[in-house]
Amino acid sequence: MDNPEVAVVIINWNGWEDTIECLESLYQIDYPNYNVILVDNASEDDSMEKIKEYCAGKLEIQSDFFDYDKHNKPLNLVEGNFIPDDFSHESKNLFLIQNQENYGFAEGNNIGIRFSLKQLNPEYMLLLNNDTVVDKYFLKELVNLGQSDEKIGIVGPKIYYYDEPQTIWCIGGKISWKLARGIHIGNNEVDEGQYENIEEVEYVSGSAFLIKKEVLEKAGLMDKDFFLYFEETDLTLRSSKLGYKSFYNPKAKVWHKVSKSGGGMSKPIGLYYITRNRWLFMKRWAKKSDFIFFIISQIIGAFFLPVYLIIVYKNMELFEAYYKGLWAGFNVWYL
Repeated sequence: MDNPEVAVVIINWNGWEDTIECLESLYQIDYPNYNVILVDNASEDDSMEKIKEYCAGKLEIQSDFFDYDKHNKPLNLVEGNFIPDDFSHESKNLFLIQNQENYGFAEGNNIGIRFSLKQLNPEYMLLLNNDTVVDKYFLKELVNLGQSDEKIGIVGPKIYYYDEPQTIWCIGGKISWKLARGIHIGNNEVDEGQYENIEEVEYVSGSAFLIKKEVLEKAGLMDKDFFLYFEETDLTLRSSKLGYKSFYNPKAKVWHKVSKSGGGMSKPIGLYYITRNRWLFMKRWAKKSDFIFFIISQIIGAFFLPVYLIIVYKNMELFEAYYKGLWAGFNVWYL
């Protein structure tokens, strides 16, 4: 199959401006066989109204990465969990699923994946952050690499910073098993051609994560218990356990605004889940010696990290979120 079908799942949560820029870049790619599933996680802003305006061609996008294309509008907007009788793969389709509550990144993606597998039956799923902009050829390059070897189960692109388009954010990751941290390969390096070889990686960032349907069928979907952070690493390790490999393709390029929703350590929701999920991840995957080191590091960090958060971010909510996450993580391990 030259151009196997791909279902692209994007999560929106109070971020329509990022989402429509992402969508516009996606609808200009050079790949003929894909559908987009947008899952809204109970947004409380005017995301739905703005996204529908964009689909109708009433809201033009300004971006430094592309020129707005008025000729591919209106998009064929399909709302709900069904495929209409007049559905056509030839048109530009956007399937819109509106959740009644925020299910997080993991289960939000699962909802889109289940819909895709049942209604569209694609050969590949692409999980794509809404705060990204994609290169015209990125999907073709990702799929071509996946098609080259039946044991390649997951493929990721070269991801740059949106605000610094020549600076690498991530080409893939490796795991610091003693500290339960994902280390982004190439992070903050200016791209001077140092990562131009296709390479196997320990995990692929969930920001742009291409996975074969057969891997999902065997390994299962994302674990909703993670909610936010570590879910893609957990899924990658489950696929690796089944014998599938994860690769990075430097010819596939994406620009990422980085942690617009979760906010990483700079926002309470992000800090809570990062802190909590380290314990869940380590309980599931770490060997005993690494887990012991991790526990010691967490005890030490409990005294010094909050001071750092207060000094750097000057936000007492982070202080509370960190300790709540630490307590929740300890209970995950203990129970």
